[in-house]
Amino acid sequence: MTVLDTFIAPPCHQPIVELYRDEYILLINKPSGLLSLSGKNPLNRDSVHYRLAQIDPQISLIHRLDFGTSGIMLLALDKATNALLTKQFQARTVVKRYQSLVAGHLDVESGIIEAPISKDKALFPRLKVCAAQGQKALSHFQVLERLHCPDRTRLLLTPETGRTHQLRIHCQYLGHPMLGCDLYGNDKTQLMASRLLLHAAELEFDHPITAQRMTMSSPCPF
Repeated sequence: MTVLDTFIAPPCHQPIVELYRDEYILLINKPSGLLSLSGKNPLNRDSVHYRLAQIDPQISLIHRLDFGTSGIMLLALDKATNALLTKQFQARTVVKRYQSLVAGHLDVESGIIEAPISKDKALFPRLKVCAAQGQKALSHFQVLERLHCPDRTRLLLTPETGRTHQLRIHCQYLGHPMLGCDLYGNDKTQLMASRLLLHAAELEFDHPITAQRMTMSSPCPF
């Protein structure tokens, strides 16, 4: 049975903000509510890639952020740079740090979540934790702040692997779903925020030409 994706993205009127540019790479701040790459449905044409390709036709994505996630994205301005950056992501030498607000208060200050993630046609587009068939997924978390009325926790999340929906699934697995998440939360946590409260706050990598270690930050908007 083929499961169709009927999602139609609502219009995103927020701009893409450039954080850094040279002749090889571009770092941007993606707004929440914008696709990283255009979908197959022509109604989902608007995306990070579509907008930026109007200016730089050779531009290409090195990685993606989920539709609801905001924050730093790295793009290559030519094919050779794309290949060099892709090798860094494959070698897991790129460090990605996210901030999120999750429901409730964690009873520990930090930890590691190791929970394999698997596809499930019956749950599409949701994924699931599955020890038997799932792919390895590892995330580190650290409590930054505990908030009250209602109880919420601000987390710093650092994924070692890059599975689809990994951080959202891992927070759900902890028993503390992300606020505003329509896939891995519940009716209460979804209504606690008007957007998914997940932000790519920092990206650390080696410049593909100079080999200089670069760290780019983006202030969390929530």
